[in-house]
Amino acid sequence: MKSPAHPKPSGSRARLRVAVFGATGYAGVELLRILLNHPKVSLTALTSQRFVGKRVSDVYPSLLGKLDLVLQEARVDQLASRFELAFTSLPHGASMEIVSTLVKGGKRVIDLSADFRLHDLRVYEKWYRTHQAAELLREAVYGLTELHRRELPKADLVAVPGCYPTGAVLGLAPLFAAKLVQGTVLIDSKSGVTGAGRSNAVELSFSEVNENFKAYNVGVHRHTPEMEQELSQIAGRSVTVFFAPHLVPMSRGILSTMYVELKRSPGEERLRKIYEDFYRREPFVRVLPSGYFPQTKEVRGSNDCAIGLRYDSRVGRLVVITAIDNLVKGAAGQAVQNMNLMYGWPEDEGLRGAALVP
Repeated sequence: MKSPAHPKPSGSRARLRVAVFGATGYAGVELLRILLNHPKVSLTALTSQRFVGKRVSDVYPSLLGKLDLVLQEARVDQLASRFELAFTSLPHGASMEIVSTLVKGGKRVIDLSADFRLHDLRVYEKWYRTHQAAELLREAVYGLTELHRRELPKADLVAVPGCYPTGAVLGLAPLFAAKLVQGTVLIDSKSGVTGAGRSNAVELSFSEVNENFKAYNVGVHRHTPEMEQELSQIAGRSVTVFFAPHLVPMSRGILSTMYVELKRSPGEERLRKIYEDFYRREPFVRVLPSGYFPQTKEVRGSNDCAIGLRYDSRVGRLVVITAIDNLVKGAAGQAVQNMNLMYGWPEDEGLRGAALVP
């Protein structure tokens, strides 16, 4: 359902009027933090399921005096006149009806859930549940900007990639594009606790997570088909990966280690050159020099993805390691990067900050 043309932002100083549906989750409040510093955006409507009627600064005092909007129910009919673009940061399954209503009503939408990331309905329903807006699956642009930037300016619906697929696909894309991969890639990822959302689940409580390190959903994690979808598209063939996620006792960050068998090895220097050429014009991807490997603290709070690699000729394997902040490049920052390209703004607008140190 493509619009014939997208109007220029209207309102005060021609800023784009933006709503955030699900503003009080971790990804939602990260969106608010970034958008407050975006010179072309005005936040005009916020929703929350748990905190309707409260000011967002009551829920997050860090916003006091910076953003004091009252949180509303997610009623599209009542809020539609207040915004031109909606970010939907809702739990999986909860976005379908709202996103469908927004798009049919002529709004542009950037969705941070998993509801529109998979193009194949059968694959989605195998890994998730019955889809209530299946007609939009083929229309949604997968918002990994480094791979799909040409599709974004005309998009009405963008599906922000999952945090795990972002780190993994960026780490593997140059190899699949160069037709160097054979066999099944093994993806081993470690995530901070915020990757599970703002939940009061017992297994995510401090006493359960602290001084603990565990694997979960090994081989059956729902982000697996996202990785396979994108890597298959790059490779021009069907790709299968094995994915093992882990939970580590830190707030933010994902470190992904990929073990890859190559059809041939052009040598580590040539492999690094392949990566550098692939990402040469990408403002948020950094290929590290030989001997350096990324750390989560080096990207914390930034929209960066750092990549390191090492080829071990003794075992004939390439190891690729990536680090991202799961709430920024893995969610809110990437969503803003999508918005910038949708409206023809500089890709790094609002996202130029360096990582937090320490």
